[in-house]
Amino acid sequence: MAEQDTSAVREKHQFDERGLELFLCEHLAGYSSAPPAALTVRQYRSGQSNPTFFLQKGQRKYVLRKKPHGPLLPGAHRVEREYQVQMSLFAAGFPVPRPLLYCKDVSVIGTEFYVMDHVQGRIFRDVTLPEVSPAERSALYVAVTETLSRLHSFNIHTLNLSGYGKGKGYCQRQVTTWKKQYERAAHTDIPAMNQLSDWLINNLPSNDNEEALIHGDFRIDNIIFHPTEARVMAVLDWELSTIGHPMADLAYFSSLYFWPREVRFFGHGSGKNFIDVEGIPAFEDLMSIYSRSRAVSSSVSDWSFFLALAFFKSAGIFQGIYARFLIGNSSAENASIFAEMVQPLAENGLKLTKREIRTTKAPSGPMGELFLRSVRGERVLQQVKQFMEQHVYPAQQEVLEYYTKNENLPLRWKKPLIIEKLKEGAKAEGLWNLFLPAISGLSQTDYAFIAEETGKCFFAPEIFNCQAPDTGNMEVLHMYGTEKQKKEWLEPLLAGRIQSCFCMTEPDVASSDATNMECRIQPDGDSYVVNGKKWWSSGAGNSNCKVAIVMGKMENSSSSRYKQHSMIIVPMETKGVDIVRALKVFGYEDTHHGGHFEVHFNNVRVPLSNLILGEGRGFEIAQGRLGPGRIHHCMRTIGAAESALQLMCARAAQRKTFGKKLYEHEVVAHWIAESRIAIEQARLLTLRAAKAVDTVGSARARKEIAMIKVVAPRMACEVADRAIQVFGGAGVSQDFPLAFMYSAIRTLRIADGPDEVHLSAIAKMELLEQAKLLSAKM
Repeated sequence: MAEQDTSAVREKHQFDERGLELFLCEHLAGYSSAPPAALTVRQYRSGQSNPTFFLQKGQRKYVLRKKPHGPLLPGAHRVEREYQVQMSLFAAGFPVPRPLLYCKDVSVIGTEFYVMDHVQGRIFRDVTLPEVSPAERSALYVAVTETLSRLHSFNIHTLNLSGYGKGKGYCQRQVTTWKKQYERAAHTDIPAMNQLSDWLINNLPSNDNEEALIHGDFRIDNIIFHPTEARVMAVLDWELSTIGHPMADLAYFSSLYFWPREVRFFGHGSGKNFIDVEGIPAFEDLMSIYSRSRAVSSSVSDWSFFLALAFFKSAGIFQGIYARFLIGNSSAENASIFAEMVQPLAENGLKLTKREIRTTKAPSGPMGELFLRSVRGERVLQQVKQFMEQHVYPAQQEVLEYYTKNENLPLRWKKPLIIEKLKEGAKAEGLWNLFLPAISGLSQTDYAFIAEETGKCFFAPEIFNCQAPDTGNMEVLHMYGTEKQKKEWLEPLLAGRIQSCFCMTEPDVASSDATNMECRIQPDGDSYVVNGKKWWSSGAGNSNCKVAIVMGKMENSSSSRYKQHSMIIVPMETKGVDIVRALKVFGYEDTHHGGHFEVHFNNVRVPLSNLILGEGRGFEIAQGRLGPGRIHHCMRTIGAAESALQLMCARAAQRKTFGKKLYEHEVVAHWIAESRIAIEQARLLTLRAAKAVDTVGSARARKEIAMIKVVAPRMACEVADRAIQVFGGAGVSQDFPLAFMYSAIRTLRIADGPDEVHLSAIAKMELLEQAKLLSAKM
C-alpha cells in the first residue's frame, strides 16, 4: 500500500482522529509504546466502497478500513466480514495484511472499522502494467493467477469458515443479488441490464453446488506485489468475499480479455487492447496455469455464463459507485464517471452469451503443460528453430572445416566469414540479445527453451549474441554498471561490435573457495591498480575481445570474507595485461569460443570510474551474474545431450554386431531409455529453476540453481559417454562431435563451482528448511 496513493482526508470522510488515537493507545498492542509522535491520517484515493486510510505513528504504519458514513445499501459494507476472513487467511499463511483489531463501537469514529498492518510493495492501477518490462509483466500475471488458484484450493472447514457464506446455489443468488443492487441504485433504465439478468437466471450452470472461498472482486489493483520481485505480498479488499463457485472469481479476473474497447479498465488506463500489450500472457495460458495449480480440468463448462455474470456484476458495481456519488458518500474521487460504463458493460455481457468461447489451447512442446511460454516466447522460439534449420545447421560443415584447416595457425582465433554472415542475418530478424529480459521481453523460462535449442550446435549461441561469457558480462553491466560504463562497454557488446572475457579463477589457489583469491585491486590516486594471475579466462583469445571484467581482493576493514572483493572493468589493450597462454581442455583449445586463457595483470592501471557498483561488492555482483547464467548453461547442456542422444540412436540403428542392430542389444536399448529419462528429469528441474528466478529472483532461487548446476552436467556427461560407447573408436575421434562435446560438458562440473561445493550448499539450505518446518510444527 503506497503512501503516494493517498491524499488529505476528504471533507465528507473526516472523523474524530483524536478519538481514534485514544482507542488505539488502549487496544492496539505496541501502539502506546511507540516514540512520541503525532498520528498522521491520510486517505487512499483508490477504493470504490469502504473508505481506507493510511495511519502513521512515528515509524509504525497501519491501514484502517471503515464503513462509509450515511445511508447504506442493505447487506453491503460489512467490514466485520473482511476482518474475519483476513484473520483466517493470515493464520493459514495466505498473503493478506495482518489484521490487528476490530472496533464495533461506532462512537469512536462514527462507524465500525478495523486496523491491519501496512504492507510495503507495489500496486498497479493500470492493468496493462506499463511501468514494467514485458517479461516482468508476464511473471506478475502468472503470480496473480497462481495466488487465485491457491485461494480456491483452501478447505473452508480447515479455515473455520464453513458458515461464512450460504454455499450451494451461489450463482443463482449472485444473479438475484446484483439485479436487486442494480435496481436500487439505477438512475436510468438500461434495457441491456434487464435482458442480461433474464438470460443469466434462465441459463444457470448445471452444477451450482461448488463451495470454495472466493474473493468476489479479484483484480490486479487489489494486489500488493513485492517491491522488486514478481511475487504477491498481499491481496486486498475482501468486502465481497464469500463461499461460492470459484469460476465466478476466475471469470471476473479474466474478464479483461473480453473487455469492450470503449470502456476503460476499472476506471484506469485507456482504450488499449489489453490482449495486444506485450508480455500479457495469452488467456489460454492463464487458464492452463490456474487449472494446473489447482489440479483441476482446464475445460470449464458454462464458461459463457460465468463471463456474462462477471460483466453483469461489474455493471452493477459501477452503477452502485455512481449512486453513492449522487448521495455524497462515495469513497472514490472519480465516482462520477462510472455511470457511462454501465450500458456498454451490460451489452458486452449479452454479446458473450451468444458466442462460443474457447477456453483452452493445446500446449506446444513437450513441457508446455508445466512451464508455459508467453505468446512472445513461443513466437521467438519458433523463429529461432526455423533460423537454425535454414541457416545454422547447414553451415556446420563449413565452420568445422575452417577450424580444422587452421588448427595450428593464428587464424584459428578469428571467426570464419560464415559466422559473421549468420550473425547479421539473426540480427536482421530481431533474434538478438534474447538472453536479456529487459531487451528481449522474454522471461527466463521463455529463454530457457531457446537456450536448449542453441545448445544443439556448438557455435549457435554466438549467432544470436547469446554466448558466454559475454552474456554474463552484459548482465553485470546492465544491472550494476554506471551510465558511463554502459555507454562505453555495454552498448558495443549488445551491438556485437566487441566481445569480452571474465577473469575470476586463479592458478595458485583453490578457486572452489573464491575467498582465496589473491589478485589485488588497490586504489592509487585517481586510479585502481590491478595485480594478479587469472586463468580459464574464457574468450580472452578472441580477436575481437576488447574488455575484461576482473574480480580481485581489496584491502579494507570489513570483517566479512565476502565483502573484501570487487569487480573492475579492464580494457584488454591496457598496459600490463599479458595474455600468457591458451589452456587446452582434454586436448581441445575451444578456439571457436575464444579459448580459455591464462592472463596476468602486472600493475595494470585503470580509472576509478571502472569499478563496478562499489568496493567490496564483488560477491554480490557474482551472485547476480551467475543465477541466470547457470540456467543458460544448463539448458544449453540439455540441448547438447539431446544431440548426443540423437547421434546415439542413429548409430544404434545403422550398425550391426553379432548379427543384430546395436539397438537390439538390451544394454544399448537401456542406454537410450536411461538417457531419455535423465534428459527429461534435468529439463524439468532446470525449467523449475528458471521459473523461480522469474517469480522470486535469483537470490531466493539459490537452491534450485545449485541443484541444476549439479544435475545437468552430470546427466549430459552420462549421455555423451553412452553415445561414445555406442560409436566405439569413432566416438573418441575428431570425426564426430562427441569427444569435443564430452570435454566441454565435463568442464561444467568444475566451472562456476565444482559439484561438491554446490552439494554442500544444497544440504545446508535443506537442513535449514527442515529445521524451520520442524519448529513450526512444535
